[in-house]
Amino acid sequence: QVQLVESGGGLVQPGGSLRLSCATSGSYVRLAWFRQAPGKEREFVASIRWSSGTTDYANSVKGRFTISRDNAKNTVALQMNFLNPEDTAVYYCAASTRMFGLIQSPDGYKDWGQGTQVTVSS
Repeated sequence: QVQLVESGGGLVQPGGSLRLSCATSGSYVRLAWFRQAPGKEREFVASIRWSSGTTDYANSVKGRFTISRDNAKNTVALQMNFLNPEDTAVYYCAASTRMFGLIQSPDGYKDWGQGTQVTVSS
């Protein structure tokens, strides 16, 4: 079973930056970040195909967030810049073994990390 461990969350002021990291094990096709704010559904943030490095982003984070992978360390990172209060949520790392489809749906991912809190507030 794939194990995912997130780190790097915290409190940041609006306009600030944070970098999340997810340590992984096992074999997978795609890794992604989702987030869930209180009272809201879990939503897609970004994904990366492990073999090719092809990325995909939610419209709300394009130009502000960057997802990347480190093959040697088996980690995936999410660099978040120009954060605003609407980015406040628990961020989850997720892993998929699907070759195609459901890139932006939680249903497409079989393994999840425990989540890390990101709070954007002055």
